[in-house]
Order: sequence, then structure tokens, then C-alpha cells
Amino acid sequence: MDAEEKLRWPFSDGSVTDLLDARSLHGSPDIRKRVQFHSSLVQKLALEKEMEGHIGCVNAIAWNSNGSLLISGSDDTKINIWSYNNQELLHDIDTGHSANIFCTKFVPETCDEVVVSGAGDAEVRVFNMSRLSGRRPREISMEPAAVYQCHSRRVKKLAVEIGNPNVVWSASEDGTLRQHDFRECSSCPRAGSANQECRNVLLDLRCGAKKSLADLPKCPLALKSCDISSVRPHEIVIGGSDAFARLYDRRMLPPLSSCQTKRKPPPCIKMFCPLHLADNKKAYLHLTHVAFSPNGKEVLLSYSGEHVYLFDVDPGSTSSVRYTADYVREQLCLPPLHKVPAKGRAKQRKISVNTTSRKLRVDMCRKFMQVATRSLEMGKNLMHGIDACSEVLESVGPDIDDNIRHDCLCTRAGLYLKRKWKNDVYMAIRDCNRARNIDRTSYQAHLYMSEALLQLGRLREASEYAEAVNRLLPPHSELKQQVDDIKQRVASAELEKNRTDQNGNAKADTHGKLRSLSDILIRSHVSGSTSQEGREDSDYDDEMELDYETSVSGDESRENDQGVFRGSLSFRFHQREDQTNEHAGENGSTESTHNDDSAFQSDVAIDMKQRYVAHCNVGTDIKQASFLGEQGEFIASGSDDGRWFIWEKRTGRLIKMLAGDVAVVNCIQSHPFDCAVATSGIDNTIKLWTPDANATSMVAGPELDVLSAIENNQRKLCRNRQILLPFEFLEQFRMHEIAEGFECAQS
Repeated sequence: MDAEEKLRWPFSDGSVTDLLDARSLHGSPDIRKRVQFHSSLVQKLALEKEMEGHIGCVNAIAWNSNGSLLISGSDDTKINIWSYNNQELLHDIDTGHSANIFCTKFVPETCDEVVVSGAGDAEVRVFNMSRLSGRRPREISMEPAAVYQCHSRRVKKLAVEIGNPNVVWSASEDGTLRQHDFRECSSCPRAGSANQECRNVLLDLRCGAKKSLADLPKCPLALKSCDISSVRPHEIVIGGSDAFARLYDRRMLPPLSSCQTKRKPPPCIKMFCPLHLADNKKAYLHLTHVAFSPNGKEVLLSYSGEHVYLFDVDPGSTSSVRYTADYVREQLCLPPLHKVPAKGRAKQRKISVNTTSRKLRVDMCRKFMQVATRSLEMGKNLMHGIDACSEVLESVGPDIDDNIRHDCLCTRAGLYLKRKWKNDVYMAIRDCNRARNIDRTSYQAHLYMSEALLQLGRLREASEYAEAVNRLLPPHSELKQQVDDIKQRVASAELEKNRTDQNGNAKADTHGKLRSLSDILIRSHVSGSTSQEGREDSDYDDEMELDYETSVSGDESRENDQGVFRGSLSFRFHQREDQTNEHAGENGSTESTHNDDSAFQSDVAIDMKQRYVAHCNVGTDIKQASFLGEQGEFIASGSDDGRWFIWEKRTGRLIKMLAGDVAVVNCIQSHPFDCAVATSGIDNTIKLWTPDANATSMVAGPELDVLSAIENNQRKLCRNRQILLPFEFLEQFRMHEIAEGFECAQS
């Protein structure tokens, strides 16, 4: 980075000195919340303690309400309870689960005596530690106070309601969200039993998944995550095996039902999905985690094979809009200028603020714009240039007029198109459309839209935009060469497409076919190299996908030998088109999915307002993304490269990267009141992170090249579109290190 580019990046929370001055001068009432995860402390986070006690991957961690205790669940089927004060293990509970624990919680208002767990054996177990008499031993083998066996597939997430000690909710891959009331029963028969009649199904989504916003829900929605708002506890958000997070009002749902009665999915009050993913039919795209912000006004989604996205629960700004399926198609390719009436440049807003302070802010914005423009011209420091644009566009207050905003949007679009990370092309289209809303005659926006459409393979639209640019460019413009270059590339792509069509498309002939499993295992692009050969970036293509469930997601049996994968392995091969409009019910009967086509109305979804890019989420389906602190001004997520990342929520700027695991970081939970974060993953340990004055401001751990680490993660995300099995697993499979057989399930 050049010396002149080292600007002082401002944070919305200011400096610690400003915060202390505000406290002394004005008596700020929320000083504790504001200082908890202040930017100056977040930048100094470092490893304080590595807590040992499990002998398997730690798949779940959670704090109690006052932050004095931390609970964890592991592949070893044990629940551990830790003291925050001295980071010591207090209790080691043998749960009796027969498979990996994926979720565990303290039940509220029980003095932390009641804990609950959910596992891969499809069971939810409740333990009441107050039943122990006398001095409690560290290792506890105790009978559960309640056992709920009604789920038929893995339980992936539990939710509790603040102030409610009697109810816990469980989300399972069987497509149901169940409500377990401790006052009604303490057990229920195993799924499939003849006498199973427990009425605890709050949401039945066994026919609830959608491949796109316009589609009817057809397939089972395997639930991966759920969360209850701490501010409005009647609101619950769920995420699963499609791209849409759904928000329900529990007061509006029908009465609890039995799983024996299959019901239509109830209407949700809101759906959340990035607009560019709403028409994405790729089967591998699914959510791994959903979470409400501390104030309940935002929702955070983490996608497998994708990034982390932030949404407004009640969108009221242009950065977070509602849309339908028709709007998706329109926004991804609005017609160029010559096909719509020209409205000219929008009127600039009147700004009535202190002239001196505004001048300082505008000067800072112009410096950021200079950095971004230089990055675009030189093709270097693209990430830094994008951050500079985001800082300007997310500037607090009326700091910039529409002229600067327009130029900044166009510059960021150009930077996205040069960087070419996962879905950057869609972010460029988004910026181009926003720029065109400011100025319909913007030749910059048309030029970058043409380039984006060319990268997506939409040749006709790209050509139309290039023609529009020719009409909009001023005479003798230097950009004429860029337009001619785009036209030549469009013409070359059309010739190649016509030649392929004439000779027969080999890909179409083999699409959806698999000769043998070895065809996949020996493919060269999973070798882990950083080669750019092959098609790494095909956002618009949908080839055969391979879904998998293996021990890499935390499915090891506790009897496993170290380094050996055991248990079942499920392969699912998906084709692009639906081959049938029917699917089999759980009892073997075939049910039609078109009974209500005539009454179907297109759903409305809410678009994202911010994206967080740096991590990789393809190897596990329990990876979390979390708000940090009571203010929730920072976002954190684990990654498949053993690191975890922290972003500023407002701008999406990456501010911290830490080495948190040898293999994969899955879980991130911030302390309720202190500046402390607990993380866990494939390692058998839990790591506690707190501010350290000697810590580096950006990177903690052995990796010093931040950009190389991020780019490597982006390559993994692109390869995930072609094959989902991690290279390390394939190598062990190919070397016959899997001791047991596997189940091959074809969808």
C-alpha cells in the first residue's frame, strides 16, 4: 500500500477518548454498552486461554445470561460447563446421546441448573443439575430429566426465550420446528413408533423448500438454524436447505400439531434473501446460521458456498428493499438508456449542516475517492479501494451530494468487476442500478453494466449496453477504446457459442450423468492448488452438484480412531431441471405439489443491505455468523481455513483476522457484557479471546499476508460450485482410509 493511501479509517464509534469525554461531560447512559466492543478493543483481540476438556470437535458453545458460565457440546457426546472467571472446567456431563451434539443451551430463569442439548441421534435431552445432592463431582453421569425423540433426523439448533423456563424449541433436518414444553411431558416416543402422537410441531416445512422466489415450495426444508428475537420474543427466524430465511410470528401460527399430520407450510410474515440469490436454483446453496441483532432490528445470514449478509427486519431505506420474482429479473438487467425515458440527473439534496464540519467530512470523502480511483486505474489494492468507496457510501449524515455518490457507486462497480471474487459481478450490477437511479444518462454506469453482463454470459444485453454507451459518451472520449474492446469480446463469445451449438454441446450430452464415483475423486481441480485453470467463476452456470454428509461437519463417532473417518456417507446428485412434479411422502405415498397452483401468489422477499467477504464456508453446515456485543456494531464469522474474521457492520470493512483453529472455526459467541469472544471448531478445545495491548491491529496468528488468505478462501468458494467434498476427505477416501461403507442416496 502506498504511503499516501494510509488514511486514518474512521469508525462510527469514534475514539476511546471521545467516549470517555462524553461520559464525563454528558453522563452517557449507555457508556457500558458502547465501550464493550469498542473498535479500539476489537482491533486488539488476542488469544487469552485455550480451554481443554473435550475429546472431539466442539460443535456448540453458549453463554449463560450473566456471562459467568459457558456451556459447550461436542462430538464426544458430552456437555461441559466452564467458569468464565478462571476458565476452568466445572462440570463434565455424560449426556447419553448416541451421536454428535450439535447444539446446547442454558434454560433461562433456572439459576443455570437446567441445560438442554440436541444431537445427531435426533434427540433433545434436558438435564436438571439441581437433582444432584451434596458436593457435585466434576464428571457427572446422570439421567436426563426429559428426553424428546420425536424428530426423525439430526437436531441442528435449539432456541430459548428470555424469561421462559418452561419451553425450548428445536430445529431439525426432518423439516420440522418443534416446541417442547417441560410442563406437559418429559418424554415422547421415538420417531416412527406406532404410538407416537406428541403434538409439538410448531412449523411443518416438510414441503417447504424453494429453488427460487417464483417457485412453489416442494421439497423438504432441512432446518439448519433458528433464533428467537430477544426484543420481540414472538418472532422466530429459521434457515435451512434453501436460500431463504423465514420470519414467523408465533402468535399467528396454527395450533401445535402431530407429525403424523402433514400440513402445508404456514405463510411467513417476512422472507430474507440477497436479490441475486433469489433466482438461484443451485442445490448446494443453503443457510448454515441465522441470528437476530441484539436490538431485534436486523437479521444476519450465513450461507454455505456463499458470504454473510445483513438484512433489515423492517426495511425503510433504498439499501434494503422488498422485491418479487419479477423484480429480480428486472433489477439484474434493467434496460439501457435508449429503451427507457431519460430523466436526467436527480436533484441534489439540500444540506443544512455546519459548513466547517461538513467541509472536513467532504474532504475526507474526496481523499477516499482518490484512493479508490487510483486503485481502479492501476488495478492494484482493489480490496482497499472497495473499502474506501464503502466508507464514503455508508457515511453517517448528509456528508456527500448525489454527484459524489454517483461517482463512488460507479468506481466501486468497476473495482468489483476487476476483483472478480464470488458474486462481485452482482454487487457491480447493484451499484450500477443505484448509479442509474441518480443519473439515467450515466455512461460510466452503462459501461460497467455492459462489462458485468458480459462476465455473466448475457451477450445480447451486454451488446445493448455497449451501444448505449456509444451514444452517451462525450466526443473523443478515452473510454471509446474500452467500449470497442467489450464489443469485440461479445462478438468473440457469440462466435464461440455458435460454434459450440453447431458441433454439439458436450456438456449438455453429459449433464447430470455420472459414470463412476472415481470420475469425481480424480478430478484435478480439487487438488488444493491455486491454479486459475478451468472454470472457477461461473455464477450463472448450474452443473451437477454433489451434496455430502461426512465427519468433516462434526459427525465423527466417539469411538473413532484418530485420523480415520467412520460412519455413514451420503451422496446426493442433483440435476438442473426438476424431473418430476411429485415427491414421496414420509409414509411412502406420493403427493402432488401442484394442488394449489391456481391460488399461488409470488412471495415478497427483503434484499440485503450489507455483505461481508473474506471467509470460506463450504466444509461444514454448522458455521455461525454472530453480532459482537450488546450494540452489535461488529460482525464475526468462522472459516474453513482455521481463521475467524471480524467486520465493521456499517461498512462491511474487514478489520481483524485471527487464527483460531488448526482446521475449521465453526462457533463464535461474544460475552454478554465483557469484551470477550469464545470460539470453537474442529479442534477439541475452546478458545477465549480478549483485548491485549501488545496484539497487532489487524492480524493475530502466524499468517501475515491477509490478502493472500482471503483470495485463497475465494478460490475455495468458486471450486465449491463444481465439487463439494473437501480435498482432505477425498484423499482419505481414495486411499481406502474409510473403514466402513457409505450410503448412496440419489435425489
